[in-house]
Amino acid sequence: MENHGIAEATAFRFASRTPDALSRLGCPFIVRARAFHGGRCMHELIGDITLSILFAWLLGLAAHFFRQPLILAYLVAGFVIGPFGLGWVKSENSIAVISELGLIFMLFMIGLEIDLKKIIRAGPVILVAAGGQIAGGVLLGIAFFVGIGLAFGGGHFDALYLTVACALSSTVIIVKVLYEKRELDTLPGRITLGILVLQDIFAILFLAVQPSLADLQIGVLLLSVGRVAALVATALLLSRYVLPWLFHRIARTPELVLLGALAWCFLIGGIAEHLHLSREMGALVAGVSLSTFPYALDVTAKVTTLRDFFITLFFVALGMTIPIPNGSVIGLALAIAVFTLASRLLTTFLPLYLMKQGLRASLLPALNLAQISEFSLVVIQTGVAAGHIGTQTASAASFAFVLLAVLSTFVIMRSDTITRRAIGTLTRFGLRDLGQQQSGADAAAEAGHGAVHRIVILGFFRAASALVSEIERHAPERLKQISVIDFNPTVYRTLTERGMHVIYGDISNVDTLLHAGVGKAEIIILSVPDSLLKGATNERLVRHVRALNPTAQIVATADLLTDVETMYQAGADYVTVTRITEAQELFDVIEAADHGLLADKRAALDARLAERREVLP
Repeated sequence: MENHGIAEATAFRFASRTPDALSRLGCPFIVRARAFHGGRCMHELIGDITLSILFAWLLGLAAHFFRQPLILAYLVAGFVIGPFGLGWVKSENSIAVISELGLIFMLFMIGLEIDLKKIIRAGPVILVAAGGQIAGGVLLGIAFFVGIGLAFGGGHFDALYLTVACALSSTVIIVKVLYEKRELDTLPGRITLGILVLQDIFAILFLAVQPSLADLQIGVLLLSVGRVAALVATALLLSRYVLPWLFHRIARTPELVLLGALAWCFLIGGIAEHLHLSREMGALVAGVSLSTFPYALDVTAKVTTLRDFFITLFFVALGMTIPIPNGSVIGLALAIAVFTLASRLLTTFLPLYLMKQGLRASLLPALNLAQISEFSLVVIQTGVAAGHIGTQTASAASFAFVLLAVLSTFVIMRSDTITRRAIGTLTRFGLRDLGQQQSGADAAAEAGHGAVHRIVILGFFRAASALVSEIERHAPERLKQISVIDFNPTVYRTLTERGMHVIYGDISNVDTLLHAGVGKAEIIILSVPDSLLKGATNERLVRHVRALNPTAQIVATADLLTDVETMYQAGADYVTVTRITEAQELFDVIEAADHGLLADKRAALDARLAERREVLP
């Protein structure tokens, strides 16, 4: 009976808000909730929110100490104080209201982060990889979950909902960990984020047809799509022709910008409800329609704090609905987790590898994406509310989310070490990396990498890209004297097409340096700062290179001023400190501004930028 009560509470969030419709869902207590603003109920709600925030904070501190996802702490907090834990929060009304508010804000912010322009500019690699991951995940998911006996039809769609849930990865977990590792702007990081955005769009499309699953006739499906199209068109037209005029006039008043964003979110949510769609769907569309808005960054910054508050409440309320698992729930949760890991490796790694992204750039996104999304929990709860899936299936998905959240955080933090070991295993099974995929004369020339040139650049990022552009402008003949060693497939292809000598390899591996012939170079440049190096530091690289080549002139890069002397002691001949050159540039800018020459300085810089052909823009 308790499970049924929680399912009813969940239904409150997503069902139509009219009393008749709610009564048809078998949720009479929700009709009584219309009088929720009575004194006793309001006092109870405030008390429940207080408990939710207090326990979320306490368990969040523990999660931070043990380096675990905060979402996990919020779910556990909800379970502890909820009906299946200590029972301090028992009101279905409280759980429903807390959860719905959090869900609306979470979907609004997810929408704000979906930049359609970036998807269009993403290029074929991300689009094909995301398409392969989603399509492959859906096909494998249906086959797997139907194969283990879950329902797919007749009004019950447990297999379909789990398939969609397993096709989505966690934006919150991935972005947080990659940000801490400073990998958001690397090639695997950009591929990962691109796939995440397209996963969100896939989830939006599923939510559009989800109400019609039990009666998937062409007419009903077209009506659902038409309603979504009308909602999107309304939101885009208003955001294009009305919002810019309004926000331009209130841009200097932060309070009105925040209120305007919230008003927009609930306005589109209300329009969605009138179109017989959910408020949650409206909140998502409201966010997407603002994502390319000139004031989107300002809106995001102002709503973030409020968003975090309500997202916390959403996951705490979700934790309250998770019952103590029995054997069948745990078994299904483990099956979901194993399938998610296996399918993500297959459907993400394979398309990227076939597009010749190299083993490393193909493996890292697969490892990054190997968990279930918080958006998956939203999809699952809509299924519970609509009566499409059972509460045991929803509970198993929640437990799988928790299990994969912990495991994924551990894996992403150690992804470089895991990838290096996996590459060795894959090559033994016959998979060839980029540097091994040549044939004929190219393979012969590359064999043993013995033809390393006079100048070697170890690692290729923005500083090296700028250096190559500078050499190209002033001394193009010197490009033929340079060898580059890096494992970025974009760098490998682009420089090879320009006729430069490139060796695909991991500079943190001493064997790579040895076989590349670094011992024969005259000048060796380390231009990648420690914050971006994987598996190595500039000091360690200097020591390795100096051991291989006692006579070369070694130029290294220091992040900190205290690192400079350490580099010299390790064997460097010259150490660059990027902040010094940047400071000189900023000082020149200030001088130009003081003398009224800033426009001339900008024009000179624009002219220099127009002449450059950078590998990494």
